Parts: sequence; structure tokens; C-alpha cells
Amino acid sequence: MNFAVIGMGKIGLPLAVQIAEKGFSVQGLDIDAKTVATINEGKEPFPNEKDLLKKLVSVLASKKFKATLDAKNAISEANVVIVVVPLFVNDEGIPDFTALDSVTRQIGLHMKKGTLISYETTLPIGTTRTRFLSSLEEISGLKVGSDFNLVFSPERVSSGRIFSDLRRYPKVVGGITKQCTDLGVEAYKAILDFDSREDLPKPNGVWAMNSAEESEFVKVAETTYRDVNIGLANQFARYASKMNLDINNIINAANSQHFSHIHNPGIAVGGHCIPIYPQFYMWNDSEATIVKAARELNSRMPEYAINLIKATVDKIEDKKILILGISYRSGVKEVAFSGSLALDRVLRAKGIAASFYDPLYSNEEIIEMGLAPYDGDGSSIDIVIIQTEDDSHLDLINRGLTKCQFIFDGRNILNSSNYSGNAQILGFGKQISPKDR
Repeated sequence: MNFAVIGMGKIGLPLAVQIAEKGFSVQGLDIDAKTVATINEGKEPFPNEKDLLKKLVSVLASKKFKATLDAKNAISEANVVIVVVPLFVNDEGIPDFTALDSVTRQIGLHMKKGTLISYETTLPIGTTRTRFLSSLEEISGLKVGSDFNLVFSPERVSSGRIFSDLRRYPKVVGGITKQCTDLGVEAYKAILDFDSREDLPKPNGVWAMNSAEESEFVKVAETTYRDVNIGLANQFARYASKMNLDINNIINAANSQHFSHIHNPGIAVGGHCIPIYPQFYMWNDSEATIVKAARELNSRMPEYAINLIKATVDKIEDKKILILGISYRSGVKEVAFSGSLALDRVLRAKGIAASFYDPLYSNEEIIEMGLAPYDGDGSSIDIVIIQTEDDSHLDLINRGLTKCQFIFDGRNILNSSNYSGNAQILGFGKQISPKDR
């Protein structure tokens, strides 16, 4: 089989490399010439994906993989076309299908008879059948089930650990017809290996779903669950703050019961997935009141945090504030829906300035984002806000920010074992003064 993987981003490129490692010929299609050139030079277009560089160099040397701008050639030569192009939403939560519609048109124009097409991009439930199928048939003149096959198989991996996640989680496949599903399952079995997991209801591997809609629902459901769970944890934390109770202690105790899986509260929910995919669900389901409430609460957490600080610290506008962490999560150089960007917007709206530190970003990169980089003068910092949990942040707090008198622990990571300073610590559902340590 020959493969085309469309979208050489943080998910698509490692997937293409994985397929090539299994011995299949793969063309990685992208519209960005710089990205294509970088990949073909054997360089990572984005950092910190474990094992990607050595695997990329290997499959390029074997001639099993190349990146390309040529949609016609990549698609027409492929037996299997996999789409990993992101779908975003606007400020009203409406999906913008422009990029995916364009990709779908290219597939319809250039695919050959017998092609298997798999969309891995997370979609609102029903999109594969009601939007992409009709476009593919109309543009190509071919019919699904007889002339080509169409499945939805959601990516279920996280940046920084994609290759291990490909092995850890079942690959879910649902097609427009049963034949589509069967051929999709066969293709993914050929390109993936799986770890043994005794915790699953059936052996780890490629799991066939009854339809494309079921497969679409899987990804939306698992991501929306996390957002709702975090929203519940944040609500618990806000109430614990009012009662001066330690939410970490409460959640740890609650989760000792087998059926309790309360997530951790936090200053923000970031990334390409959790803030966006619940909106796909709400776009489909007008009765999604629980999902809506959690999404709204989570989106307001940065402002809630700043208001807590303002209520605790006098004349916050006169203080020098340092925010630790720019990436949406530790160890991943990505700012999609980052809590730091939200914090900056909230602070600016209140006429308050802050500087930012993240070991993943240079001062030049921080400036390019419109943020002020930390100048390294720890003696001038009055307030620290922890936005991501990172060991380097703990080291900076303990060694470089010893004169700081107030820390807002947005991830509830500080305790007597890892912090020895004298600052007052405020977090979600916890408050620690120097005399308590």
C-alpha cells in the first residue's frame, strides 16, 4: 500500500513516520513550503516530540517517506489517504471548515478508484457522512462502498508522547459502510503496533465501531469528559477556597474510592483539544447544558485567579508580577489557548503589567507573542503566578525569587517538601502562610 498523510503538523508528521517505519511508502502533504523543506532536510519543524528526529532521519534515508507540496501526485499515487488537518472554531464556537473543505476537494479531484480515505481530524458528530462524503462523491464522480471507501478514525495522542500513545490506546475506526470499516481496520492493523493492556474490556488494537458517527463521538466524548471533569474540580476548588479547605487533600481522599476520578483544578484549560472539542459537541446538541456550564466556568478561571489575587494583595497594579509558564502545558512548546495568554489579556484589561518566563521560549519568541520577557532580576518580583507545573519553575522560585512575598499557585503544586521560601501562597482551595510551614 502507498499512503498519503495530509497535514504535516504535530500529529500528522509522526503518524507518517510511523507508517513509513512499517515499510510502506508515504508522502506527507502540506501547503507550507518551509515545513516541507525542513522535513525533507531531516529536521524537525517543531521541537520536543520524543524519538521523532531519529525516526524521521531513518525513514528519509530509506526512501520510504518524503514531504511534498504536490497534492495531485501524493493523492493519485495513494491507496490510503489520511487527513490530519486541524479544525478550529470562531469566538461563537462555530467550526471553520475552510481548510478541511479544501483538502476534501483535492482528494475528490485526484483520488483513484479503490482509495481508502480516513479522516483523523476531530469533527462534530456526523460531519464525515453529511459533509465530506457528499463532496467526495460529487467532485470525484465515484460512489462510496463500490468505488472508494471512507472512514473516520480519531487521533488519540498527545504532543510529546505520540509514538508511545499510538501503541497505548486502541485505534478506533468507523466507516460509512461495513466494508469501509473492515478495510479501515485492516489498514490500521498494518501500520500500528499495540501494547498489552489488561485494563481494557477487550484486547488492545484496532477497534471497529458500528459507524463513522460512533467513531466521531468517541473523540468528542473523551475530550468533553475531561473538560466537564475539570470544570467540576474547579467548582469544588472555588468553594473550598471560600471555606478555607485544602482541595488537594479532599480530591486525593475522594479518589481513593474506586469510582471517583476527580481531575485537578487549575488556572486554565489550554491546548488544541479540551477547549475546542466540547464546542463541537455543543454545536450538535442544543441540550448540552452541563457541557456548556463547564466550558464557561473553565474559560473564566484566569480572571477568577486575578480577582483572588486582587482581593488578597493591596495595590496589585503597583506590584511587579511574573507569570511562570507560557505553553499551555509543561514540556510542550505550544501556546494554543494558553492560560498565560488569557492571564495577560485579563491583566491588561485591568491596567496591570506582567512579565513571563518559560524555559521553552527565548526572549525573542516571547516578545514576538506580544508578551514581556522576565529580565532575570528576581529581587524585583513581588508576585509570582504559576501557570504550568515545571521543575524549572520550582528551582527558580526557590533560588531566584527569594524576595517574592506572594505566590499564586495556579496548579496547586507547592508544598512544604518542595518550597522553602517565605511567601504567602494562595491557590485554588488552599492558602498557606509562612507561619504554617
